[in-house]
Amino acid sequence: MKGTAMKCTEIREVMPDLAAGLSTTTPEIEQHLGTCSECSIKLDEFRQTMAVLDEWQVPEPSPYFDIRLQANLREEMNRQPVSAWLRWMRKPALALSLTVLMVASVTLFRGSDPVGSVHGDKQLAASIEPGSAVSDLEALDKNHDLYSDFDVLDDLQVQQDVNATP
Repeated sequence: MKGTAMKCTEIREVMPDLAAGLSTTTPEIEQHLGTCSECSIKLDEFRQTMAVLDEWQVPEPSPYFDIRLQANLREEMNRQPVSAWLRWMRKPALALSLTVLMVASVTLFRGSDPVGSVHGDKQLAASIEPGSAVSDLEALDKNHDLYSDFDVLDDLQVQQDVNATP
């Protein structure tokens, strides 16, 4: 039974060619078709389908088909002016250049007036009270070079240690 099913599979692969007359039947195929009613019925159905397809005539298009097609195309083209900018955006080179331009603009805009600029410092200084911890830290930060090279403070510490020794 397994050999028959395998043979049926082989026959079904060549069946369209057999029905169309592109391939000739061999004695093996004739023997299988004589013993397998399922394959012979399928081959007859294929031949009937091919006969119907051979009789089919392509209908002639209407004489005004081209004119109506062109009119429909013009209507569609006129119906989409709103999405014209979308067609422009679909072009990869233009979209890429627009993206690069936007990134450069944002970078330049943010770089022109950073948070620590003169305007930002004036607003910050106006809101800080003198004598507060924030103003002391700000003074230390501004005068860092002066305080880091000020050896007098080191000498004061050494003198206080010497005076404190009994």
